[in-house]
Amino acid sequence: MKVLVPVKRVIDANIKVRVKSDQSGVELNNVKMAMNPFCEIAVEEAIRLKEAGAAEEIVLVTAGIRQSQETLRSGLAMGADRGILIETDEALEPLAVAKLLKAVVEREEPGLVLLGKQAIDGDNNQTGQMLAGLLNWSIGSFVSKLETGDGSISVVREVDGGLEKVRLKSPAIVTVDLRLNEPRYASLPNIMKAKKKPIDMFTPEDLGVGVAPRVTVLKVVEPPARDAGVKVSSAAELVEKLRQEAKVI
Repeated sequence: MKVLVPVKRVIDANIKVRVKSDQSGVELNNVKMAMNPFCEIAVEEAIRLKEAGAAEEIVLVTAGIRQSQETLRSGLAMGADRGILIETDEALEPLAVAKLLKAVVEREEPGLVLLGKQAIDGDNNQTGQMLAGLLNWSIGSFVSKLETGDGSISVVREVDGGLEKVRLKSPAIVTVDLRLNEPRYASLPNIMKAKKKPIDMFTPEDLGVGVAPRVTVLKVVEPPARDAGVKVSSAAELVEKLRQEAKVI
């Protein structure tokens, strides 16, 4: 089985995000970038499937500027086999990404598409579901456990009421949650090997997909600073403030 893993280049999760002075977006110049943490979990799971003999090849795909190759190289250093970069300078929305991935899926014909449930920059949680709709494939979202079988994929989903077990018919799409695994660190030898692994280059035009934005960002602002807390001398005073000032009881 071939596993396709879409990955995304985002601001490193440990970096404080800053808004541009003109409020047109988030500052990306001279900011450390990294693979989206949920995408790392998807790459790790694909590698574990290959190590277990359930997958034969792992193909990474990303869409974005040329520097997104660095994100692919990170996944290749973890253990993926090859990468695909769809190069574009457009700000990609989830539907555009899903259409690009659909075109790649039709070229690569994977048995499983494994991706993070969301990216930590937009937090949209839409791409996997949209891709499933475009392909008319079965989907398991928010997955915390995954097992492959004869022509099927069994997953455990995290839902509001607890856990849900679902069996998907292959080919399928799975979006992964935090508790699925702990991604490995790439070793220095594997980082060196990743430099020689192939990355195919495409543009949206090559795939016949239009990626023009449908949404215009009017303004991006930082959240307001929190007010300082208030100390009270007794439980009775706390109850009084909650009743009279906060009006929550």
